[in-house]
Amino acid sequence: MAHWTRRGFIGSLSAAAAARAFAAQQNPPAAEKRAGQVSIKITDLRCAIIGRNPTVRIVTDQGVSGYGQAESYKPYLKPMVLFYKDYLLGEDPTDVQRVLLKIRRLGAFKPWGAAVSAIEIALWDIAGKVAGVPVYKLLGGKIRDRVRIYNGGVRFPMTGHTPQDYAEIMQKMKDAKEGFTLIKQAVGFHDPAMMPAVPNAWYDEPPRKGASHPDRGMMTERGLDNVIACVEAMKKVLGSEIGLALDCGPGWTVKDAITFARALEPLRIAWLEDLITGDYMPYPNADLFREVTVSTTIPIHTGEEIYLRENFKDLIEKQAVNIVGPDPEDVGGIAEMKWIAEYADLHGIQIAPHGIFDGLFGLAAHVQVAAALPQNYIAFEYPLGQPDWWYDIVEGLPNPIVERGFINVWDRPGLGVTFNVQAAKTHLADEDRHFFD
Repeated sequence: MAHWTRRGFIGSLSAAAAARAFAAQQNPPAAEKRAGQVSIKITDLRCAIIGRNPTVRIVTDQGVSGYGQAESYKPYLKPMVLFYKDYLLGEDPTDVQRVLLKIRRLGAFKPWGAAVSAIEIALWDIAGKVAGVPVYKLLGGKIRDRVRIYNGGVRFPMTGHTPQDYAEIMQKMKDAKEGFTLIKQAVGFHDPAMMPAVPNAWYDEPPRKGASHPDRGMMTERGLDNVIACVEAMKKVLGSEIGLALDCGPGWTVKDAITFARALEPLRIAWLEDLITGDYMPYPNADLFREVTVSTTIPIHTGEEIYLRENFKDLIEKQAVNIVGPDPEDVGGIAEMKWIAEYADLHGIQIAPHGIFDGLFGLAAHVQVAAALPQNYIAFEYPLGQPDWWYDIVEGLPNPIVERGFINVWDRPGLGVTFNVQAAKTHLADEDRHFFD
């Protein structure tokens, strides 16, 4: 045996340990590879309009696909989704933020951020499937086992637009099988029928044509009184059992908004949404929102049209609103929304995400991120599958989906839902027939 000095012996151990560590790095154990060392690359980005929802599929070389969706009101979005294909090919889809850095700055306010958002959600779906965990685990883990939803989409036909008519539909929503604890109703300029139902309800020339919610201006006394009367009738039906939130605009003047909010204070409305700016407007106006917010005890809410955290900065830092409402399918995705929720929480601001038209894969994304949001979370807007056959082509949703106003958080990998491919193929347009190949 060779003669060893103490220093030489210890040195030899260090060298051996270093050699073993280097060898392990070059040839990791099979268990370690299974735990997340497998190489995976994006090979294709596809988009099909299924029903009316632009539906994204990211395909990989490992046979794992991820799905995301955009709102059903955006069937024109397909070319914008496919625009990003060349940026994604060859990337590791589990490096979600690395991929997003290539494309996030190319999006914009609603509707153009929806393409990036749908892609982001599909990437998280893949990341969860590869890791073998639900997406909420990758967002920091859940802090709640069930998530509260609010009703924005379960609606019933109206025969008129008087206060009595609004009271009747509110009763039907109160009795709905989902057992909603919070209901949102469109009023004012956000309800295309409420304002024209009263002659000369506002001073601009009504009604204007064009993109969603084109009307705005100062209300007449009779116009404002009618909106207030409709709200009073609805809240009388709901009582203190169920909260009432109001989707109001955009389009109100600051003074009308303050007058309206103060008139409703005895009713303890959950929030007033998008009074000043909002749906499809390419900017938030934090200073004007703040004027309203500091003038009333009713919480003021906005944010569904906003793309990226940077564009929430003024609203949050100026305390311009009490509640932010980003839509994960417009804001840049679910991780983006979680960042906004956490930043809002630091400033004492709540979050109630928008989501009425987000579809069933959007519903799954909402559930995953809501499970991991901080305690400033109120509820997300419950998306429906439209048309109804969507419920026949998606697997993994609980039955019933909603119980007493909540959804139990599921634990399947990724978003936890997937397509029944054979059933879904029957609803593909001819140009999308290779979507599942």
